[in-house]
Amino acid sequence: MTEKLTFEQSMERLEQIARTLEKGETGLEEAMELYAQAGKLIVSCQKKLTSAQLKIEKIDLPSLAGTKEADGPLGGLFDIVGKDDRFGQNTWEKAESSMQRDALTMALGKAHLDASDMDYVFAGDLLGQSMATTFGVENFRIPWFGVYGACSTCGESLSLAAAFVAAGYARHAVAVTSSHFGSAEKQFRFPNQYANQRPVSATWTVTGSAAFIVGSGAGGNETQTGCDNERTGCDNADSISKKVQIEGITTGVVVDYGIKDAMNMGAAMAPAACELIVNHLSDFGREASYYDRIVTGDLGSVGQKILIDLCRQNGVDISKNHEDCGMKMFDATNQNTGSGGSGCACSATVLSAYYLPKLRSGELKRILFVPTGALLSPVSFNEGESVPGIAHGVVLEAAI
Repeated sequence: MTEKLTFEQSMERLEQIARTLEKGETGLEEAMELYAQAGKLIVSCQKKLTSAQLKIEKIDLPSLAGTKEADGPLGGLFDIVGKDDRFGQNTWEKAESSMQRDALTMALGKAHLDASDMDYVFAGDLLGQSMATTFGVENFRIPWFGVYGACSTCGESLSLAAAFVAAGYARHAVAVTSSHFGSAEKQFRFPNQYANQRPVSATWTVTGSAAFIVGSGAGGNETQTGCDNERTGCDNADSISKKVQIEGITTGVVVDYGIKDAMNMGAAMAPAACELIVNHLSDFGREASYYDRIVTGDLGSVGQKILIDLCRQNGVDISKNHEDCGMKMFDATNQNTGSGGSGCACSATVLSAYYLPKLRSGELKRILFVPTGALLSPVSFNEGESVPGIAHGVVLEAAI
């Protein structure tokens, strides 16, 4: 019955069921029947959505972004831009979950895989208890490891997915993350109605989401798996495993320089990024020049200066090949975004829409991707605690 309904009819029926259940006037048996019917409708809608997306000729990578991001320097690279930042939902939190669903659906469709082909999903966001992810991935029924690394979540989830595949615990694993300016401001900032002024060191949380499928033979193309000296296929929707590989990972540690200014997260995260980069180069026996780019997540212009200085103090010069996703995302002067972009989606969407295509085309041969995170919560901040930083390193290279 559900297969005969159009996508629009199925969505309309789902809304009718939701309204009926919200009234609380149905008996137990009727409610259970409605829940079962809703489940079938959701599956049917997902199948129709995936089928439709497979017919779209030009979707290279699964990156979704908001309206402000679309007005920035990378605006033309995102696959989907919302008409507004609620993405058809009635709350910012639901909008963020919707973005995750769309990103994961697109990734599966472009890799010609189903949710049942995924052994694990590693996903998280900035909200308490990772609620955006909870509702974003729930209907895919993929075993889920919820991860939290603040804005470094993309690097953490990619690292874990690669490690599981390399160890043979999974053939395919998917890494998903998101952030939303509205939901992040609601949770982490002082009430917006107070109209606090932002200093130049403040960053702007990116509204967006991206999903990455990591696998041995992602999209049906066998790829040797492994970390460090071996290879792990990295498929970002469009059969990336054919051309881009995760060559190694370096897991970061918590670094706390005692920074307490939540409006200067670049300063809080830069020491963690420095330690990660220095440790990575030492562990792998490489020079900074080995990489075409060393890309941090969201240090912004203020954090970038601190990072370069700290690295120099440790005998490492990254001034010639360092770039920051937060600085790529916005035109800070014309868009009034302070030091740059931030949030889980900042590094994820810039990697998906900007850096991976450059690796696939051969413009870049290898990058050290270093998403950064500021480990604070409203409780820790209000109690006067410092803001520790974290960073994770993922080596991405064009396959030979």
